[in-house]
Amino acid sequence: MKVVCVGGGPAGLYLAILLKRQDPSHDITVHERDPEGSTYGWGVTYWGGLLDKLRAHDPESARAVEEHSVRWNEGVAHVRDLAARHHGDEGFGIGRHRLLDLLAGRARALGVRLEFESAIGEPPAGADLVVAADGVHSALRTRHAGHFGTRTTAGRNHYIWLGTTKVFDAFTFAFTETAHGWIWAYGYGYGDGHSTCVVECSPETFTGLGLDRADRAEGLVLLEKLFAGVLDGHPLVARPGAAWLTFRTLTNRTWHHGNLVLLGDAAHTTHYSIGAGTTLALEDAMCLAGALKEHAALPDALAAYERRRRAELLSVQSAARYSAQWYENLPRYIHLPPHRMFALLGQRHSPLLPYVPPQLYYGLDRAAGRLEALRRLKRWLGPRAARALHARSTAHGDRPRRR
Repeated sequence: MKVVCVGGGPAGLYLAILLKRQDPSHDITVHERDPEGSTYGWGVTYWGGLLDKLRAHDPESARAVEEHSVRWNEGVAHVRDLAARHHGDEGFGIGRHRLLDLLAGRARALGVRLEFESAIGEPPAGADLVVAADGVHSALRTRHAGHFGTRTTAGRNHYIWLGTTKVFDAFTFAFTETAHGWIWAYGYGYGDGHSTCVVECSPETFTGLGLDRADRAEGLVLLEKLFAGVLDGHPLVARPGAAWLTFRTLTNRTWHHGNLVLLGDAAHTTHYSIGAGTTLALEDAMCLAGALKEHAALPDALAAYERRRRAELLSVQSAARYSAQWYENLPRYIHLPPHRMFALLGQRHSPLLPYVPPQLYYGLDRAAGRLEALRRLKRWLGPRAARALHARSTAHGDRPRRR
């Protein structure tokens, strides 16, 4: 099979690796519009479950990724001058540049051709399969936007993706109160003496602080002052082109058109606050490679891939929506004692939380944690009650954030 993959991110490179491992006779070329070694972003996160899947699909690249990752098993939340620390699942951080370098090296070793500074705006002729792994602004998807039924929904809050030389020893949340509202940061280490630091705030805080008018240097100085308590004198660093954005959730009515298929962010996006973007892109590649192996006919394979991944993404996309809403409604939770606020931060994926008073939810969650019967009831009742409450509030024109 001749495969042309457009986009040299984690999804496209890993798909090429998996297809070459399945059948070395596949003719696979990955086209990347940017020069080799250039990348946006800082570090990416993933969890132990992804590492298990990587080991099962390609042990060699999994070993390389694990070797170059940093680990943490704690989270810490700073609110004003108070802090709460929580032991949790083991997480990993790796530099995006390092991850791409490892995957590109593995792909080359298997015989994949990598073409950098090679922009592809329309499906190339002569390929059996064309993979659009060229991100949220996919040129290939845009060319057939009517068929794919692409929709984007803008989030409310503003955010910017930065780096810092402060190496966090845990996944760190820092919430700072200003005269114009709250502003907060997510920080995590990823190696090479750096950490990622994503800063987020409401539109009112964004304009009130003057971040909409500040140039890059002025904005960084202001943010360094606001988060001085966790940065310990270390600077914040912005890559060229870094800008304040609002997150855009992207969906498509269908993911394939003829021999063209969407992969990763070209097909779907999930809010960064759940730290799953890279994981979902790699899992897309695993699923597509598996479908191509199981089904001899390409239309059947692409349909099976889309059907399976849509089903697998339902819970993740729901969690991402509720996570984004939790931060958009931060004043509802921020004045709780830090350990309670942190506990509800960990529960932000719950569909029931927006409809239950936070103190009551905290008490119920603590009780459910002690009794298995209550845990089962919570898992069964939560989504059903949330749907009923959401339907009622919609009918009356209410919004959970007002409560």
